[in-house]
This record gives sequence, C-alpha cells and structure tokens, in this order.
Amino acid sequence: MHKTNVAVVGVTGYTGMELVRILNSHPGFELGAVTSRSEAGKALHEIFPFMQGTRAGSVAITVPDPELVAGICSLVFLAVPHGAAMDIAAAILEQKTRVVDLSADFRLRDPGVYSRWYGIEHRQQKRLQQAVYGLPEIYREQIAGASLVANPGCYPSSVILALYPGLKQGFLKAQDIIVDSKSGTSGAGRVAKTGTLYCEVTDSFKAYSLGKHRHTPEIEQEVALAAGTDIRLTFSPHLVPMNRGILSTCYVNLRYSIKTEQIRDVYRDFYKDSPWVRIMPEGVLPETRWVRGTMYCDLGFVQDPRTDRLMIVSCIDNLCRGASGQAVANANLMADYELDLGLCTPPLMP
Repeated sequence: MHKTNVAVVGVTGYTGMELVRILNSHPGFELGAVTSRSEAGKALHEIFPFMQGTRAGSVAITVPDPELVAGICSLVFLAVPHGAAMDIAAAILEQKTRVVDLSADFRLRDPGVYSRWYGIEHRQQKRLQQAVYGLPEIYREQIAGASLVANPGCYPSSVILALYPGLKQGFLKAQDIIVDSKSGTSGAGRVAKTGTLYCEVTDSFKAYSLGKHRHTPEIEQEVALAAGTDIRLTFSPHLVPMNRGILSTCYVNLRYSIKTEQIRDVYRDFYKDSPWVRIMPEGVLPETRWVRGTMYCDLGFVQDPRTDRLMIVSCIDNLCRGASGQAVANANLMADYELDLGLCTPPLMP
C-alpha cells in the first residue's frame, strides 16, 4: 500500500484530537505535520498525554505555515474555526495540495447564505465552486476527484442521512419538517465557556440557538437537492450532559400511505453500498452508546397513524462520524484507498 503524508492544521481542539487518534493507527496515512500557534514547539504527547508511546506521539507541533505544510504533505486536514479556514485552504490549494476542511467555510454553495448565517463575507468565493460536500453516501465519486472537500457538520450528518432517501424517493413531504436534535458537550468545542462548564451542564438539559443555528442552511441545502424543491425546516438543537454523541429525531409528513417495512426496504436499498448506515429492525430505536467512537449512523423508524407522520431517529458520534472520522473517510477516497480504511473501530462500550 502506498503511504500518504498528511497534516492536521489546528490540532488542539476536539476535532484535531480525534484526527490524531484515528490517524495514529491508519495504515495508509502518515502524520507528517501538526500545527498550533499556542502549542508550537511541543511534541503531541505533551499536549495529549494519551499519545505517549504511540506512533504519532513524538511528532513536533509547528506554527501554521501553508507553504511549509504543503511542501511536506499531499493532503491537509483543516481543523480551525470558520472564517480562518477559507484563507488557509486557499493558500494550501495554491501549492497544489488537497484539503479536507472541517470548518463551515465551504459547505454552503451560496456565499450570500454564508454571510447571512455566519456574519462575515466569504473571501474565497472562487474556491466555493470547486468544493465538494463531503458526505460519502451521496457524493462518493465527486469526493474521490476533489481537491477541496467541505466536511459536513455534525448535526447535518445525522439529519441528511435520515431524510435524504425518503425525500429522494418521494414518500416524504418536503413541507413542515421538524428536526429535534440532542448533542453531547464536545460539540461545543474545547474552548472554555461558561455555558459548557461541568457545573453548568451536568444534571441539566437545555435548548439553544433555536431558529438560528448555523447548521440549518446546510441541512436545508442538501435535503432540498434530494427533494428537488426548496425546503425550510424547523431545527431545534439541545445540549445534553454527555461527552459525545448526537441523537436527531426527524418528524416528517407522508405524501402517501406506505408501510414501515417498505420504508426500511427503501433505505436499505439506498444505503446498500454504505457500510456505516445501519437500519434498525422493527421495535428497535438507536442509542448514542451504540455508535460511540465509530462511523456508524443508526436509523430507526416509527409511524404515527393518527397524524400520518413518520418519525426517523438518527444516531451518530459527533466527533467521529460527525467530524474527524468522516474527514478521514473523505481523505481515503481522495487518496484512492478503500472508504473504510482505518475506520472499522467497533463502538466504545459500555
């Protein structure tokens, strides 16, 4: 197997940490560079003690330098905040090095939508045209040939996989969709904030960013492509007192009568070549612990005959499937590896 040198730009956050964990044992990728302005000069194991004695633990952290990183590596993971990623990505792409961007900077195809939801102008609009949305179940072929992949958000990964086949097949109505999502606190990032302190989160449960969460237009963009029409949905995110995991419940009206087992059959057929989407059998609904630390997306279905509404429950791990693991899956395709190379870890139980 050919080896591919890769870099992680912005290694100190949770997504950077998860990337290091996965890449450390990946048989095809070699961690050639890791960067952080605040931790430059240290070895990885000094900021992540769990990396002591591992293959990548002694890799030195450097100051971000797009030209230097591109000279060492043929593929770069960007794990930096939105707004900063776009210019770094452009500089790396100028060096003919491929990029998987974990920020939101290239997910939205319309720069006007980006500026409305993120509050800044997009400074690399020409690069938007070459970015491929990095959901392998839908864009596998395009990802393989891409130079820039926009890694999906965690909430959108869970919701799009839940809604796409039903909207594409046409038995789900595109109107009046409600998505109720719960996330572990790692989804809020590793920067210290009052709202995510232990005493603020534990033994509590709260909604946040109702009607204005920035993942909303990303979800609408992708599910509208499946439905063939514009979609405006209600997205309600919540923070729950656990470290990692997302559970999204999607409430959708049916366009015509269809049995639940037929719905499962449609989803099984749509995802027949997708090793990580698991369709739960009758009477079983997904739980976050069943996907912890993995690439799995578990889907369960319940019909409410009183309302003609279908409830789709979707579970993913927000750090792996919803961020870093998905980034590695995209990189696998770009490097001409098998999609699941280095990503076959079973769930972390209990």
